[in-house]
Amino acid sequence: MALKQLLSLTRRSLTVPSAIPQHGFARFFSNSSPQYIVKVGIPEFLNGVGGGVETHVAKLESEIGELHKLLVVRTLKLKKLGIPCKHRKLILKYAHKYRLGLWRPRADAVKS
Repeated sequence: MALKQLLSLTRRSLTVPSAIPQHGFARFFSNSSPQYIVKVGIPEFLNGVGGGVETHVAKLESEIGELHKLLVVRTLKLKKLGIPCKHRKLILKYAHKYRLGLWRPRADAVKS
């Protein structure tokens, strides 16, 4: 009998009610930052990626045209456009992160 009471007390203390919000990571991440608010096109996207990928801006703008098409482009299409492997990997990696909302290119700092 005492064992049953002890087990039920420990189960109650271990369970966390869903009404209590979890504050574990909320203070480390913010959803809105004025530094990241920028209208993103292909040039801004490729400049944000860096790594020399910005050299292909003219080629990608003429062949692909819009950012949403670049976000769903396949590696074979990029290869046919003559983009090197390292740059293709960077473009595809950051396009995936951008689609998931995990990354956005930074806005350029205002020079005064």
